[in-house]
Amino acid sequence: MTKEHFTAPLNAPSPAGRWVLWAYSVYLFLPMLLVLVGTFGENWSNSLLPSGFTFKWLRELWEDTSYRQALGVSVGTAVAAAAVNLMLGLPLALALRKPQGAWGVATRWLLISPIAVPAVTLGFGYVVLFSSEGLPWLGSWWVLFAGHVVLTLPYMLNALLNGLRHQSVDLWMQAAQTLGATPSQALWQVAVPALRAPMASGAVLCCALSVGEFNLSNLVAGFESRTFPVLMLQAFYGATGFACAATLVLLLVALMAAGASARTSALGLPATTSKKST
Repeated sequence: MTKEHFTAPLNAPSPAGRWVLWAYSVYLFLPMLLVLVGTFGENWSNSLLPSGFTFKWLRELWEDTSYRQALGVSVGTAVAAAAVNLMLGLPLALALRKPQGAWGVATRWLLISPIAVPAVTLGFGYVVLFSSEGLPWLGSWWVLFAGHVVLTLPYMLNALLNGLRHQSVDLWMQAAQTLGATPSQALWQVAVPALRAPMASGAVLCCALSVGEFNLSNLVAGFESRTFPVLMLQAFYGATGFACAATLVLLLVALMAAGASARTSALGLPATTSKKST
């Protein structure tokens, strides 16, 4: 019996799996569809769908300079956090690519703890720390930026560690040093080119997470450093159509970043053959 007889059933989802996938897709995309419909609806009150058609909400959103500024803060913070994560993540990933006993386990736990700890908890800690007389920096962009770096670094680190495991970068670096390359040359001329796809995927994922982050940003951002999600909350106290338009902008930015991350991650996967001879 060939290998295909064993692997073929795994390639086709079961009927129950298809129902779960359909239910998940409906639950995921139906709210997005309603946001899209509400953005162009003229009036939406006490009904499942809005009535009328208008571009008024998008026009008002564009004319509101506070939302344009908040979007700029969100995108700028996301790009800056991703850049710092690249600089921090690569040496950390190279240092943690092999088991290192209790110290390695403790370091990994420390670096992934922002995923387990709720962002609002970290935000309250920043409020206490940076509202003191010794560190009166609460509300500054730098506190917001540092918080986004802490929250997104584990995702960059995970992308780089996966790349190191799948692409045998260690062997390539050892081979380069055997041929006379210095450790620095092996890093920049071998490891970095080999990890371009994981680096790009991790950076885009960090941007997507940072742009949509609300809990920490709502606690530490000042008036001039408000991010788009923080300001978007105010829209829900006004017209529903305006709130949908603001949500649609954030949704499009997040979806584009997620799509780019998936694309770059797929480009970095090792090539495989669909069939093997038996």
